[in-house]
Amino acid sequence: MFIDRDGTLNVEKEYLHRAEECELIPGAGQAIRLLNQAGWLVVVVTNQSGVARGYYREQDVVALHRHIDAELSRNGAQVAGWYYCPHHPSGVEPYNQSCTCRKPLPGMLLQAAGELAIDLSSSWMVGDKLADVEAGMAAGCRPIMVRTGYGQLASAQLPDGVPVCDDLAAAARLILAV
Repeated sequence: MFIDRDGTLNVEKEYLHRAEECELIPGAGQAIRLLNQAGWLVVVVTNQSGVARGYYREQDVVALHRHIDAELSRNGAQVAGWYYCPHHPSGVEPYNQSCTCRKPLPGMLLQAAGELAIDLSSSWMVGDKLADVEAGMAAGCRPIMVRTGYGQLASAQLPDGVPVCDDLAAAARLILAV
């Protein structure tokens, strides 16, 4: 299962990069634990254009992911891999580039699938933006939109048939029921 970070796993805060500002969405840790217990690998895929914009460094992204890992472990939950895109076409060098990893393109999902031996056709992508849904579909995954983060706004733009859940916990219950 692939999940977006900001607005899906943690509360949306513009350009989040400090551990002390990170707040997990209620139920997110327990949802990941339930998925882990059912044998699912959980992989986070996140656009981090704040790096390209010069707001923070890649080291800050990695440090925040370590912090979230520690928070999740308190819930008995584990993320198998963290993938992020630091690029943005209007960013600063060397990050000011078009790439295949920035969602809605599927590069991060494809990279994770290759490195972690994931079958994309039996995988899900959960996120709060249309770009998350499109990246999942482009990679061959089944998408789910959550209403947390930007999900309330984005759900009106969804392709037909994409399920919408209140949050990551509801998405996990849906996946486990299939």
